[in-house]
Amino acid sequence: MQRRAALKTFALSIGSTLVLPSWANAWSNETLHTTDTILSSTQEALLAEIVGTIIPKTDTPGAKELNVDKFVTLMVADCYDAKAQDTFAKGLLAADEIAKKDYSKAFSATEPAQRLAVLNKMDKSGSDTEKGFIRLVKNLTIQGYLNSEYVMTNLRVFEFIPGRYHGCVPVKVQAGK
Repeated sequence: MQRRAALKTFALSIGSTLVLPSWANAWSNETLHTTDTILSSTQEALLAEIVGTIIPKTDTPGAKELNVDKFVTLMVADCYDAKAQDTFAKGLLAADEIAKKDYSKAFSATEPAQRLAVLNKMDKSGSDTEKGFIRLVKNLTIQGYLNSEYVMTNLRVFEFIPGRYHGCVPVKVQAGK
């Protein structure tokens, strides 16, 4: 009886090590499956501009260039409850409304400094919807950016085990010791 339990445990451990790499890889556009989106095409463009404002393009690609907006949309659609999805949709509308009220332009048509001012205004707002939207989008943007294929392969250095082992290294012996 103990042999069967040992074999079962051994088989499960081998199986889990074979399956692990398939779901531990970084995501890319190809790995994101398309689902019924919760946003219209104009809202998707607005979200792309918002994530591009949170992590702008510098000498490395920004969040917009890495399509982090698709990651944010997918996460909200698949992993958050109806209340969070409602906050997300209302927050997108609020960002555009604040930009139109303050700058007489849609959020997408404003300058980068104006976009940042709109997002900061939403963050400091007394409205729970606006604060909740900014926190949700900021967190998912950072998570999506740091876990994107570009960042994982080009910007982060991954070492499976910290440190190195150098087994055959000549040792200098000091005289008199």
